[in-house]
Amino acid sequence: MKANTHRRAFIRMVTAVGLGAAGGAGALLASVSCGGAPPPTAERSAAQPTAGAPGPAARPAEATAPPIARSAEVAADQPTARSTEAAADRSASRPAEATATPVGQPIARSTEIASPAGRPAAGPTAAAPTPAGRSAGAPTAATGAPMPTATPGARAAPAPGPGATYLAVARGESPALLVERALRALGGIERFVKPGQDVIVKPNICVAYHTYEYAATTNPEVVATLVKLSLGAGARLVRVMDAPFGGTAAQAYARSGIADAVKAAGGQMETMSAMKYQEVTIPRGRDITRWVVYKDAFEADVLIDVPIAKHHNLARLTLGMKNLMGLIQDREQLHRNLGQRIGDLLSLRVPTLTVVDAVRMLMDNGPTGGSLNDVKRANTVIASHDVVAADAYAATLFGITGADLPAVAAGARMGLGTLDLKSVKVEEIRV
Repeated sequence: MKANTHRRAFIRMVTAVGLGAAGGAGALLASVSCGGAPPPTAERSAAQPTAGAPGPAARPAEATAPPIARSAEVAADQPTARSTEAAADRSASRPAEATATPVGQPIARSTEIASPAGRPAAGPTAAAPTPAGRSAGAPTAATGAPMPTATPGARAAPAPGPGATYLAVARGESPALLVERALRALGGIERFVKPGQDVIVKPNICVAYHTYEYAATTNPEVVATLVKLSLGAGARLVRVMDAPFGGTAAQAYARSGIADAVKAAGGQMETMSAMKYQEVTIPRGRDITRWVVYKDAFEADVLIDVPIAKHHNLARLTLGMKNLMGLIQDREQLHRNLGQRIGDLLSLRVPTLTVVDAVRMLMDNGPTGGSLNDVKRANTVIASHDVVAADAYAATLFGITGADLPAVAAGARMGLGTLDLKSVKVEEIRV
């Protein structure tokens, strides 16, 4: 009897153990089949990480480390590393975000764009920036290619020889004759445009609100004369473009009178395509070291800058240097530390030739104007290979000097041109 009792107890114990093991195996199978982690065993300490999951010490690094490969749009939202020279030029009290790279631009990856050669050095070259979360030379997510930096190239027109005219000022009634005579004094259009070259003419066509008589946009006869002269010198292609902030490009081109004048002269009006903007590095930038620019304009063989001389409510005046803002994106971002940032952009591409239209000048309520009472008829055209000098002379027509304009002063500090008009030959012509 006692033996039978022991035997039944033994059978119950074996059965219980077997059922427990089967249940554990079933739970394990169900967990793995559903994609979960195996259930913890009694031997595993609560402090030990589950297999395949990071332990507590690994979690902070995983949460804060930025990904290396990023899309171009996401990377554009990150501030760039700044050069030593840029940091030295800023005061300690200035907010860091004022130097951030523009955000939110839908751009292609960075490209290499040539800067003008032959300009005097302005101190150490700014180091190429590195986006946050990406080491220098790391591949971009979009292409897997290293992020290039801009390199110097032969872009600017050669400076005049000793005794030659450095800057020409023509005065008279005919805008076309003023341009022709001013360029003749500089050695002719052939000094700036060679046969087979691609020429881009950049006037100011900022709005579609008014005709050119209101002096918010460049005189169409001045623009057309430059197109005709460039084609006469053998240019392969002459394109005229701007990015208006008031109205569409087609509306502004037509309203300004420039579209018809350029077509009659044999040139082409180009609507600036979003596909042609690319982010580039600015090696000599002191405040900005990269920006999104219109690639064609910065790579063209010849860039002719044709601003109208006018008042500007933020920059005091819009002249040659500021006119280049029509070739970039995120212009509102540039208005923080505007003078230096325009200088930084100029260091990327100095115009081959600058022709300032002062046939009519907007004396107040710029940049858009709207009243003929604000317009002064000056019948003047200023031309030079040096945009800083051209702007400095144009400033005197408003009763100030180039040194009074932060952008022009910045360009001179960076060695991109001269403010000292007494040190160069200025030829004044009556037509």
